[in-house]
Amino acid sequence: MGSTKKLERIRRKRAKRVRSKIFGTEERPRLSVFRSSRHIYVQAIADDVSQTLAFASTLSKELKGNLGELNKSEAAREVGKLLAKKLTSKKVSSAVFDRGRFLYHGRVKALAEGVREAGLTF
Repeated sequence: MGSTKKLERIRRKRAKRVRSKIFGTEERPRLSVFRSSRHIYVQAIADDVSQTLAFASTLSKELKGNLGELNKSEAAREVGKLLAKKLTSKKVSSAVFDRGRFLYHGRVKALAEGVREAGLTF
C-alpha cells in the first residue's frame, strides 16, 4: 500500500511541475492528455478564455467502430489525428502539448505523433 501512495505523490508532483510551465491560448491551445488503463482522452484548451476548443478520445463517435482491431498505441495515434483534424477546421495550426502526470512514452507519445502527422505543430 505504501508504494501506491508514493507513486501517486510522484505523479502529482510531476503534473504540477509540467503544468506550471504550460499555458494555452486560442491561437495556440494546450493539448491536455489523460490516459486510463483502457482509453485515452485529449482536449484542446484555451486557458486565456477558459474554454475547451476541441476534444477527442477512443470513445469518440467518429472513431468508435474503427478501433476494434488496433492496439492501444495505434488507437491513441488515431485519436491524435482526429483532434488535429478538428483543430485545423477551426484554423488552429499549432498547439502546446501538456502530457500532465504521464511520461512522454508509449500511448502518450503515439498520440503526439498522430497530432503531428495530421499537420499540427508543437
